[in-house]
Amino acid sequence: MALIKSISGIRGTIGGQIGDALTPPDIVAFACAYGNWLKEQAEPKNERYRIVLGRDARISGPLVQSLVSNTLLAQGIDVIDAGLASTPTVEIAVPLEQADGGIILTASHNPRQWNALKLLNARGEFLSAADGKRLLELTHDTKQVFAEVDDLGVLQQKDFLQDHIRQILALDLVRRLAIEQANFKVVVDAVNSVGGIAIPAMLRSLGVNEIIELHCNPTGDFAHNPEPLPENLTEIQELVKTSGADLGIVVDPDVDRLAFINEDGSFFGEEYTLVAVADYILKTKKGPTVSNLSSSRALRDVTAHHGCFYESAAVGEVNVVEKMKEINAIIGGEGNGGVIYPELHYGRDALVGLALFLSLMAEKQMSASEIRKSYPPYFMSKNKVQLSATQDPDLILRAMKAKYEKYDPIDVDGVKIDFEDSWVHMRKSNTEPIVRIYTEAMTEGAAEELAQRFLTELAEL
Repeated sequence: MALIKSISGIRGTIGGQIGDALTPPDIVAFACAYGNWLKEQAEPKNERYRIVLGRDARISGPLVQSLVSNTLLAQGIDVIDAGLASTPTVEIAVPLEQADGGIILTASHNPRQWNALKLLNARGEFLSAADGKRLLELTHDTKQVFAEVDDLGVLQQKDFLQDHIRQILALDLVRRLAIEQANFKVVVDAVNSVGGIAIPAMLRSLGVNEIIELHCNPTGDFAHNPEPLPENLTEIQELVKTSGADLGIVVDPDVDRLAFINEDGSFFGEEYTLVAVADYILKTKKGPTVSNLSSSRALRDVTAHHGCFYESAAVGEVNVVEKMKEINAIIGGEGNGGVIYPELHYGRDALVGLALFLSLMAEKQMSASEIRKSYPPYFMSKNKVQLSATQDPDLILRAMKAKYEKYDPIDVDGVKIDFEDSWVHMRKSNTEPIVRIYTEAMTEGAAEELAQRFLTELAEL
């Protein structure tokens, strides 16, 4: 069993002992801390507070939803229950309702035994590091004060999916008419979670009428490992090919990651979701782009091709958003299929990513595989080094930085070393005694060779 508390929220496995797993007392304590943090932050103070609460379809969702909702109500906080809702839909709903914050109950790509509380501020964005730290401090507050009976919160239920879709359709670069005229045939794999509701609805609103739904019943009984990686997607790859579909669409359980399958059944590449969307946007609107340090160099290359500049950020959505705001980026995200389009909102959003990608396909009148081949061919290798109890990951990373000092390593998040045709990024895990190693090069063999080189060098320290 596992329980992980961090500045980004709390996540863990359902069942087990208090403090060692995501048990009811742990859920209540963390929800209570969030409620108290909300009251510290909200303006004006001493009035009614409201939050939007949504969840993915995993089996433990109703249990966790009930615990969180009733805890907040007991604190005198009004709860707008969005029910089964994607992470980006809840992010859209918070400012739409002028709420003081939001909570999404989802463990994202983690397996079915996991659940988590993702926490939002009044802008519908993830908490900053400082806010997350303060919330963790509040989890140790044993002097909780709850509302009197006449001051209990009020529960309201509301579905925000159509609001989310309407905002996407209103974007200048979403070409609904062109998509409708293209007569696309698509296959959707939503791993039996909320994507099974949201993605087909988004597609129908875009004028896509031929939709083959695979694992779109939101039962929470995941049909395969929910992380949208090639080894987990063999079923949809085969179905796209045999059905003659133009595209396969894959999302994770909370619909903030987006991956595509080409018409020939090959994998478009999760790293290239953001690259393709950025390419489409930059043809019309010029401006900076951002991705995290572990994302493909292809975004930098495509950005330069359009005469714009690219900057990297530390790993983590909140870090990418912070950098995007700092340089006024017009598009950004993460190489895990996370597209952040600030014209809509500052959060990874598979629905807007899908709308923009289909607009690209319709405008170019090219197949998905042809679009993929038009981008720089990079290959990644992802590995890790297990550390002993006596090894200090910070000392190891400092040693690697010193060794490669002539390459001007970036050390805002671990150590990243850029070579002429490749790079390596080494960063410690916050939850395990390991150092992760990401490499990228122009061929699969070169990426693997670079990874093995650094695996060996780290093992010798």
